[in-house]
Amino acid sequence: MDWREQLDQLPVTRRQIIAGAAVGGGLAVAWWLWPRHYASPLAPGPNDRDFGGWITIGTDGVVTVAVPQLEMGQGVTTVLAQVAAVELGADWRQVGVEPVPPAGLYANIPLAAKWAPLWSRLPALAGDPDSRLAESFARSNAFAATADGTSLVAYETPMREAAASARALLAMAAAARWEVDWEECEVEQGLVRHGDRQLGFGALVEEAAELDPPDPPPLRVVPASEEASPAAAELAPAFPRLDLPAKVDGSFLFAADIRLPNMVYASIRHGPLGQPDLARFDAAAVAGLNGLVAVVKSRRYLAAVGESWWIAEQALKAMRPTFVGPKVVESAGALQALDAALDEGEAERIVDEGDADDLLARPDYAQDYAVAPAVHATIETASATARFDGGKLELWIAAQAPELTRRAAAKAIGIAPQDVVLYPTAAGGSFDARLERRHAIEVAQIASEVGRPVQLTWPRVQEFQSLPVRPAISARLEAGFEPASGGRIAAWRARLAMPSAMREFGLRLFDNKTPQAAIEHAAGGADALACEGAVPPYAIANVAIDHVPVSIPIPSGRLRGNALAYTAFFIESFIDELAERAGRDPFLYRMEMLGKSPRMADCLRRATRLAGWDGGRRGTGQGLAMVRVGSRDDGGRIACVAQATLAEGGVRVTKLHAAVDIGRIVNHDIARQQIEGGLIFGLSLATGSSIAYEDGKPVPNTLAGLSLPTLADCPEMVIEFLPSEAEPCDPGELGVAVAAPAIANALYSATGVRFRRLPLLSEGL
Repeated sequence: MDWREQLDQLPVTRRQIIAGAAVGGGLAVAWWLWPRHYASPLAPGPNDRDFGGWITIGTDGVVTVAVPQLEMGQGVTTVLAQVAAVELGADWRQVGVEPVPPAGLYANIPLAAKWAPLWSRLPALAGDPDSRLAESFARSNAFAATADGTSLVAYETPMREAAASARALLAMAAAARWEVDWEECEVEQGLVRHGDRQLGFGALVEEAAELDPPDPPPLRVVPASEEASPAAAELAPAFPRLDLPAKVDGSFLFAADIRLPNMVYASIRHGPLGQPDLARFDAAAVAGLNGLVAVVKSRRYLAAVGESWWIAEQALKAMRPTFVGPKVVESAGALQALDAALDEGEAERIVDEGDADDLLARPDYAQDYAVAPAVHATIETASATARFDGGKLELWIAAQAPELTRRAAAKAIGIAPQDVVLYPTAAGGSFDARLERRHAIEVAQIASEVGRPVQLTWPRVQEFQSLPVRPAISARLEAGFEPASGGRIAAWRARLAMPSAMREFGLRLFDNKTPQAAIEHAAGGADALACEGAVPPYAIANVAIDHVPVSIPIPSGRLRGNALAYTAFFIESFIDELAERAGRDPFLYRMEMLGKSPRMADCLRRATRLAGWDGGRRGTGQGLAMVRVGSRDDGGRIACVAQATLAEGGVRVTKLHAAVDIGRIVNHDIARQQIEGGLIFGLSLATGSSIAYEDGKPVPNTLAGLSLPTLADCPEMVIEFLPSEAEPCDPGELGVAVAAPAIANALYSATGVRFRRLPLLSEGL
């Protein structure tokens, strides 16, 4: 029997994500605080050998790739494993993945650099990914957060280097047996070959692990990549998702799926916004309740623990907890404060290019736009499981910032971080919600008091009420035209009245502030990260971007698409209005300003051809928008033509045609999934996802009330990737950002009514 036949007989779980509970309630890998030096934290089994902390290879030929990022459905485990497999020369059938501890070795340095304003007193020095300050911070704090599409830029190179070293060592081991030069050996499809001779990885791994790798690693000329295929092509993926089989058969574990011996279940109540402090509850109402294990009270929550979650939830309803605070929040008043600040608030200049202020002393055109607070609406609400025993805490949780989550849980119950073990589970959707870790703190406190393993699951209404939302914003855009130019833009100015949302988020993430404390500490400071993407991707010589920081009592933070999801809505809606004032085709109007952006121009041309663009004529229901992530020379681009109209019940989007340039495509199938998912998420932001607060409570408070698109509402999507040799860009945010303005522009074409607020139709017809 050769190694391929042996591989086919391996248990399937060896080739699936190691994310399930092991016998006795543990996981295969524990996320401990590892030593301060950056050696590998992996502990290979007796038949496995470690290669650089990123790869282990077993004597059975199985290649396991370390993945330091949270799987949230975005396919990061497959993409990073593919990078290693291609560089190594492994057969995809022999590859598996393993979540790894957030050690310094796995630091996400590019993300630490981007977020330098949130943690560093010297952001100008720490904001370069190559800076010593960013590297020192990321490695010393084991900062391996999953966010902002940084997985490839952070991990592709070290993953390739480790795989290239392992490939060389396997070739060296084989060459020693065959008495040839190792450079003459080829490594592909899980075999080392020289002429007619070949050996599998498993037969060579023990000898290879004893050798010294070449320095520098002999990287392949061509990294992992796939050709862009036509939109109509239906090709079987060359690298199918590794998590798909377990998700199909139901064995894939999310945070709420964990089960431990003797485990109990908790539900929770937090106070309405503005009334965070627990004042009283009726404990007598649950005296003697069958199945109730404990009632846990804290300053800012009341939790019930039962033999089932339903029992815990019924106990909370019976106890009717009451909370107090300075003033209950009414979101209507907060939104009025934003509108007032747009007119009168003091602004801080974020971007200043050319002489925009002089040229816009009397703007040729100005318009106001707004977005309402939006919720994450993940299928799986905040859920975590904890076991506290002998001064040690074990925590099962989906965490986008695992080390900071671990430290927060330790601090909450007064133990050292090294006494906390965090077992990673995948997230049942996140949209950046799992960068927050309030539920980790709460479950640690509940478990330490109850003395039994506890699983805490927030009810949906608590998720809406207690998780920071995408911020509400009021924006004013102004433009000045060049004289006798057919509407060419000479100057552009944007004024954004909004909370310092990223500063708030950073204070929660890095300083462990409560949402209320973060609002207070962030007040008054401008926030460039919250205004990201506000500079239009067009050739405009004079641009000014102002942030008017407004402190409102609604905690705000990150949501998929982030700042780009609202700045793109403002920009692309305004561009369409300017095109109409100039009497120009919105497509040609944009193209004229893209002479120095050929990649963006190519996307725009291709999208209009795919959709059969009709010139944006009134009544056709076609709308156009484009978005760029990154600078003119890097990042990704997308152009989208939407077909939409008003129908019974609201907005009806029938078609979305998109042309996408994300540089080198690593996994075409996953990239397409990300764009499709992003477009649907963007559709949800265009038609719903927003909430108001009445008496400090969210309205609506159910998924059904959010006007989210159902399967029947999903439009036909035609997506085509453009060939590109640029560095790869994560596609996860592109579709989110481009959908809403494309749909808004399509509605104007269909109805003649311009909608300038998100969600659309929220101002009425």
